[in-house]
Amino acid sequence: MLNRRTPQSKLTAYLTAIAIIAFSTFALSLIRDVISPGIAALGYLLLIVIIAVAFESRVAFLSSLLAAFSLNFFFLPPYHTLVISDPENWITLFVFLSVALTVGQLSARANERKAEAERLYSELEAAFETASDAEALRRSEKLKSALLDAVTHDLQTPLTSIMASATMLIEDNIREPGQRLLDRSARGELLEVIHQETERLNTFVQAMVQLAQIESGQQTFRPISTVPEEVVVSVARMAKKLRSSHVLRSNISPDLPKMFVDPRATVEAVFNLVQNAAKYSPPGSTILISAEGNGEMVRFAVEDEGTGIAEDQREAIFQRFYRAEDSKSGLGMGLAIARGIIEGQGGKIWVESGKKGSRFVFELPAAKNGKTEDPGR
Repeated sequence: MLNRRTPQSKLTAYLTAIAIIAFSTFALSLIRDVISPGIAALGYLLLIVIIAVAFESRVAFLSSLLAAFSLNFFFLPPYHTLVISDPENWITLFVFLSVALTVGQLSARANERKAEAERLYSELEAAFETASDAEALRRSEKLKSALLDAVTHDLQTPLTSIMASATMLIEDNIREPGQRLLDRSARGELLEVIHQETERLNTFVQAMVQLAQIESGQQTFRPISTVPEEVVVSVARMAKKLRSSHVLRSNISPDLPKMFVDPRATVEAVFNLVQNAAKYSPPGSTILISAEGNGEMVRFAVEDEGTGIAEDQREAIFQRFYRAEDSKSGLGMGLAIARGIIEGQGGKIWVESGKKGSRFVFELPAAKNGKTEDPGR
C-alpha cells in the first residue's frame, strides 16, 4: 500500500499548494501588463502539474479551482472582479478549468502509480537479495525500467498534447475578434485532439487496472452459452477504425458448437489480438479472424501479414509490460490481458508462424450438456 498522509501532513500539503498559487499570482500580477492571459494560464497549468506530482489529487483539485479563480479575478478584464465582460472569455475560463482539472488529476494519478511501481520493485529487490538470485534481480531491474519508461511515455505524451492544444485555444480566445488566428475548423481540430488524448489516457488507466485485477485473481467472469460467430461480429464492430488502414476478414467454420464463456471478456481478448496484428503489420495488409471446432474446444486464430515473431520471443510477448524492440508506443498490456482472459476461462493461447506473418491461436471450452449459464451468478 502507498504511504498514507497523516492529517497534519495533509493540512501542510493544502496550505503549501495555496501558498504556491498565491505567491505565483502575486508575481504574475506584477508583470500583467507585459504578458497575456494565455501565458498566465500556462503558468498556472505548470504549477498544477507540479503540485499534483508533489502531493495528491485532492490538493491538485483545490489548486485548479484557486488557479481558475485567480485567472478570472486578476487577468481577465475587468480586473479585480468576477464579472467577465467579453462572453468569449467564458470559453477561455471554461477551457482552462477543464484542462487544469484533467491535467491535475492525471498527473497525480501518474505519480501515485509510479510510487506503487517503485514500492513493488523494492519488494522484489528485497526478496531477490534474500534468495541471492542475481539473475532474477537483473530481470526485475529491467522490468522496472521498462515499466517506468512506458508509464512516463504513455502519460506524458497525451498530457503534452492536451496542454499544447488548450494553450492555443486560450491564447486565441483572449485576442481581439479581428486579431484571432484560429477559425472554427482549427478550433474544432484542437478540441478533437483534447478529446482523443483524454480518451487515450482513460484507456491506459483502465488497462492498468484490468491487468492488476487479472494478475491478482480478482477478474470476474460471467460465462454463458455464447455463439462464436457473435464474438467475431462484435470484434469486427469494435475494429471499425482499423478498417481505414487494414483489411479485416473472417473465416468461420459452419456448425460450430456454442462456447461457455464470458462474451464481453472474450470479445475484448480477440480485439486486443486484432489491435496487436494491426500494429505490427503494414498498412493495406489483411488481418484474418478464423474459428473452427477442435473436439471439446473452439479454436480461434488471428493472423496478420507482418514480419512474424522469433521463436525465442513467443513466450515473452505475453508477459506484462513486454514491448518489442521496434515498438514505438504502448505499455505492453494487450497480449497479457488477452492471455489472462483466455486462461481465466479454462483456455490456452499461443503464437505460431502464419502463412506470411504471425498467427495467434487460442482455444476456449465448448458448452456441455446444454449448459447456458453459470449457476454461481
